[in-house]
Amino acid sequence: MTHPSPHPGPVGPPSGPAAPPARRDEAPNLINGATRHGILGQKRIRHPWELPLLGVGVAVTGIGYLIWLIFVIMTIVNLIRGTGPTIFTLGDTLIGSYLVQLFVILLVFPLIIWIARALMYAQQRATALRMSPTQFPEGYRIVAEAASQFGLRRVPDAYVASGNGVINAFAFGHGFRRSVVLYSDMFEVGGAPRDPEALRFVIGHEVGHIAAGHVSYFRLVLANLISYVPLLGSAFSRSQEYTADNFGHSYCPGGSLGAMGVLSGGKYLNAEVNVHELADRAATEKGLWVHIVNWRSSHPIITWRAHALRDRSRRGHLWFRPGDAIFGLYTSPGAWYRGPLPAGSTFSGPYPTPEQVLAMLDAADAVRPAGTLGQFGRFNGADYSDRMPMRQLQLSPPLLSTPVGGPPQGPSGPGASPSGPVGPPRGPAGPMGPKSSGGSAGPAPQGGYGSAGPAPQSGYGSPASQGGYGSAPQGGYSASAQSAAGPSPLAPPARPSGAADPAGTDPYTQGPQGTASADNPWGMPPRS
Repeated sequence: MTHPSPHPGPVGPPSGPAAPPARRDEAPNLINGATRHGILGQKRIRHPWELPLLGVGVAVTGIGYLIWLIFVIMTIVNLIRGTGPTIFTLGDTLIGSYLVQLFVILLVFPLIIWIARALMYAQQRATALRMSPTQFPEGYRIVAEAASQFGLRRVPDAYVASGNGVINAFAFGHGFRRSVVLYSDMFEVGGAPRDPEALRFVIGHEVGHIAAGHVSYFRLVLANLISYVPLLGSAFSRSQEYTADNFGHSYCPGGSLGAMGVLSGGKYLNAEVNVHELADRAATEKGLWVHIVNWRSSHPIITWRAHALRDRSRRGHLWFRPGDAIFGLYTSPGAWYRGPLPAGSTFSGPYPTPEQVLAMLDAADAVRPAGTLGQFGRFNGADYSDRMPMRQLQLSPPLLSTPVGGPPQGPSGPGASPSGPVGPPRGPAGPMGPKSSGGSAGPAPQGGYGSAGPAPQSGYGSPASQGGYGSAPQGGYSASAQSAAGPSPLAPPARPSGAADPAGTDPYTQGPQGTASADNPWGMPPRS
């Protein structure tokens, strides 16, 4: 008598010819790059300022080493002659002391970088938790999927380190090995009650740093001196962050603005962040001092960064805020909504009085949808089924605001007729899609603080029980639900993880994408 196998599926010898073994890419080396796309990687996805600033950085380093070589030769010649300045005597003057410091830095700098990378790698191996098929498999799968989509030759090591309340993640390398580290507070965001899509974006961002070559040893050595050049060093860093954001968006567009909610509001208040208000302030907060804050920052300031992820028709702004017209030659889309509060760059005259603010809050409460109060954070284990779903709340039109911009009007834009009960169809407007036009937001506030009229019937409508960002267990985030108000303005068309974006969905790629294949998993067009 033959007993059935306890293991379903074929367990014996194959009945037909064996499948060919999966192709194994050549290991990374000095000439082939970390990805299948070569040393320069996918140039279309890079921020347009990144490679020019990299060239400036290499030139600055080259000049530094040329000066270093001149002083070495001068010292040798003068020591032989027995007269003239040498490196050992230059330290007696102020300028000479700086030159001596430069000489020492350039001499040992490559070794310092190598040792620092080795210690960083050793620290994670010694103290952090390593992702694996057993430990944190969901996070490790995201890393592997992003690595596959970006064409990495090898999957980076992935670690979870204790964050002690700090939300952060970073990528680094040592030799040809690459690693991604997520602080535990950031990793917690991936739980169902939080924002799994935001975690996918963050991991895609960090793997994107690796795919773009930002952690290469020789890149750090050749371009690091630009960090000592005022304005240019921080601009180079910001351009790299915009590039990594483009990678993160290409991997998980639905989590891009959710990640901005996490970075601005933290892991508890992220659900309460209205990303339209956040992104619009990039255009409305004017003034020199705001620009100086951005120019000094290694990362784009959060408002500009959110604006760039919302409007995918333009590159992230590196120097001047969105909405500026530079000498009448350069314009950029600005705010989508005009809110009732004045921008911080205005004088105090237009600011509301306490009575006006209280009246404004009363007017907002009159049209505020159910389930949107109690904005004090969301916590694991708590029941938020009576609250508006997180992404619906994040992407709702701000109350008491008047639409003033947004994606272009047209057959697929905000002026299109609704395709569902109340929501408009998604048009080719980037990750946000068109803003909702299913219902009227009412007249503009009278005197700036009047009634906003009836509540919108889409985007900021009642919580949907089957929304694409509808009610999840514990009132959390659901990636599979469909909103009764129509598709979420942020949700991309459904596609398997790792598949190429549909052609033309992201104008940042400068044209339609190619067809995904084993050699081109991201679906990018052939490089010229």
